[in-house]
Amino acid sequence: MFRTFLSFASLTVVAAPAFAQDSVPAAPAAALSAPALCTDRPTKSNFACTVPQGMVQLETDIGNWTRTDAGDTRVDTILYTNPTLKVGLTGSTDIEASIAPYATVRTRTAEGTQTLHGVGDLTLRLKQRLTNPAGQVQIALLPFVKIPTAKTGIGNGQTEGGVAVPINIALPKGFTLTFGPEGDILADSDGHGHHAQLVGTANLGKAVTSKFTLIGEFWVARNFDPAAYVTQTSADIAATYLLRPTLQLDLGANFGLNQATPDAQVYLGVSTRF
Repeated sequence: MFRTFLSFASLTVVAAPAFAQDSVPAAPAAALSAPALCTDRPTKSNFACTVPQGMVQLETDIGNWTRTDAGDTRVDTILYTNPTLKVGLTGSTDIEASIAPYATVRTRTAEGTQTLHGVGDLTLRLKQRLTNPAGQVQIALLPFVKIPTAKTGIGNGQTEGGVAVPINIALPKGFTLTFGPEGDILADSDGHGHHAQLVGTANLGKAVTSKFTLIGEFWVARNFDPAAYVTQTSADIAATYLLRPTLQLDLGANFGLNQATPDAQVYLGVSTRF
């Protein structure tokens, strides 16, 4: 059942990319018609577009800080870069791998402070676009699996996964709307089984200019851990700036809307294709 669910269950949502069709100087002949950069960052979402065949794309946090407060306990998590490397296999398929090479988790309680350092978990993804890239509606399947490469305290030491189905709708006046259901298979908190998590996202991007985009997003996740069912919600904002057709900067912030959600997350990132 676990393998079956990994193939059919998860969703995320994305910021609106720039759609300029500029070619890349000195690119191979097969890539001269490649579109401008389209990314799965910022925000908690994904876009249905894939990396052009034979090309490589890097999307990474430059820095990422998350704060969680629960009673007398405060946890600060810092990612010192968090790269995702993508390779275009066909005109509609790419493979992706992401891992934080160095993370810090600092926990402060009334008794003192504990700090952990180390590598994060490795996530592998396959994105298959299902629609014509010229259409107003874009849909893709995005199965993924998380491999536990992080030490306990930074990760949970368990294999988990799911499948994302990003759905992007181009609207008039430079708006892009993204929806998507998500189903994940997560490890039980007692370490003796797995359970489902359902995620939903609504994301609206506005291309203010051909290079500058603003994004607003609402995110919700319902975790069905047998120990306790938990709902998390957040309101997220982000912006992107396209320095050139294959180089994009972004920044964003996520704000938890209930006690079960991290209070705040702030990040700065960059994406490029070569």
